[in-house]
Amino acid sequence: MTAADVRGQDPGDGRISTPSAARAPAWPVDAPARSAALPALAPDRGHAAPDWSEVVEHFREGLVICDADGVVRHLSPVAERLLPEVVPGELLAAAGVAGLGAGGDFTHHGRRLRARRVPLSAARSCWYVEDVTEIVSRADALLAERARSAFLAVAGEKLGNPLHPDRAASAVVRLAVPTLAEVAVLVLAPRSGRSRWWRASRGQDEAPTVDSGVLDAPDLPPAIVEGLQGSEPHAVDWLVEQAVEAGWLPGLTSVEACARVVPLPGRDAPAGVLLVARRATRWYDDADIDLVRAFGARAGAALTTAMLYRDQAEVADTLQASLVPVEPAEATGVQWGTAYRPAQAGLRIGGDFYGSHRLPDGSSLFFLGDVSGKGVEAAVFTGQLRQCLHALHRVESHPGRLLKLLNDALLETTQAHDRGRFATMVLGVVRPHRDGGLTLALAGGGHLPPLVLRNSGEVEQVSLSGMLVGVVPDPRIGEATVRLEAGETCLLYSDGVTEARGGRSGQEQFGPERLVGLVSGCHRMPAPALAERIEQVTCDWLGHGDHDDIAVLALRATGPGGRVPRHLHAVPEPAATDTRESRP
Repeated sequence: MTAADVRGQDPGDGRISTPSAARAPAWPVDAPARSAALPALAPDRGHAAPDWSEVVEHFREGLVICDADGVVRHLSPVAERLLPEVVPGELLAAAGVAGLGAGGDFTHHGRRLRARRVPLSAARSCWYVEDVTEIVSRADALLAERARSAFLAVAGEKLGNPLHPDRAASAVVRLAVPTLAEVAVLVLAPRSGRSRWWRASRGQDEAPTVDSGVLDAPDLPPAIVEGLQGSEPHAVDWLVEQAVEAGWLPGLTSVEACARVVPLPGRDAPAGVLLVARRATRWYDDADIDLVRAFGARAGAALTTAMLYRDQAEVADTLQASLVPVEPAEATGVQWGTAYRPAQAGLRIGGDFYGSHRLPDGSSLFFLGDVSGKGVEAAVFTGQLRQCLHALHRVESHPGRLLKLLNDALLETTQAHDRGRFATMVLGVVRPHRDGGLTLALAGGGHLPPLVLRNSGEVEQVSLSGMLVGVVPDPRIGEATVRLEAGETCLLYSDGVTEARGGRSGQEQFGPERLVGLVSGCHRMPAPALAERIEQVTCDWLGHGDHDDIAVLALRATGPGGRVPRHLHAVPEPAATDTRESRP
């Protein structure tokens, strides 16, 4: 074979060659030429020349040879099978094969064909025709699978963000349109006898719009009920009619729509069902249904997570509400002032607590304490302590003896749970007098000493020691009695105030001396304003640093008639407490 044959050129001996010797070896145009030309192709070694027509029969491509006038001169067996209209001896154009003249890909008899023309010498031409149906199908399937995978990846990412059932449900139906449906409806499992639903739909070239509603459980379409039980309804016509009757398919009728329902997996039962619908011209095939199911699995996981988070948040809110310090109950002749800031602001609860209980004789029991630790564990222990105190004050109202009973109860609790928890506490009973004054019987268990703001402006520290509560069986309890005249205030506070670290270095404690300087001159302030001022100055001292729980309880004698005298006066500058000088 000559070099011209390999290059696909006509060597001038009447033979026709292809661009590649491996794809289309040369053969004669007609029988006389073939018989004359084939011996010349055989190697000069005494072997018989190969029958090139047999070789051509095994080509993957069909070959159509035309002369200069466009008349078909040769047709390979593959070409005969792919193009039965083409007849040797007739014009190729007369065969009426659309797409063959232009080359490229075209559809013929349900098959995808690819044609290319190779010019030959003497104005002749050779058409290569290949059946690429399977190749194109595999390529289309690969592209479709990549599109499905990309859609599911995006859906999984977007559905992983909402932690509220309503937002998660809205995201599910919005993502389903238009990839899966023209209209998507999500129905959640009934709760308290009612089911919420969300629907996304869009018109032509419009962004999806989402609306929602509520249905009583008995009014749910039977197909939806079947889906909520974990099965897929297969009566498609029946399903479409129910969706149209429910008003969920705007702009579509039961004749022109097709729909499917898939359950969305939950923890023990489906979290809901997803109904997808579109025009019947785009029927749901097996690949579409598999995609809807895969999307439904991701949607179910997102909804289940959101509902679990909602349930846990409701439990947490309920528990937090029960653990947050309760404002003291109104008491005759007493004005209460409180301030509370937990160490972890996001929890709203901590280890400091205060409160009061009315006693049958008209007096009131009040308390402020601080348990060891901070955060949730400290708040739980605080709740146990408050419950114990709530029960024990009905049995014993004397502050010292009540504190010992509380100590015994806490010892049993801590030993039962094998946790070394303890608390510091000031507990007292306040009794009003006719002259507007108050008598405070105080008991202390290892807590910071209370302060008394006298009408003269003097600040007194109550000597009240005692041992920690919940550590030893028979602790030493400090006791004291304080008399408040009308307008005077007793101040209880936790170590979150005095041990607050801040100032210029950021590590300097606020200390009891600064607290005394802070409240000096504030003896005319109402109890709520005094407590708020202490919290504000302490937080200013802290800046944005970490801190312990802060709790303040102030009680002021209101005077005769229970009314607090109103005064207009200047609040002392914080400079008296060195807070301004020590701030960074």
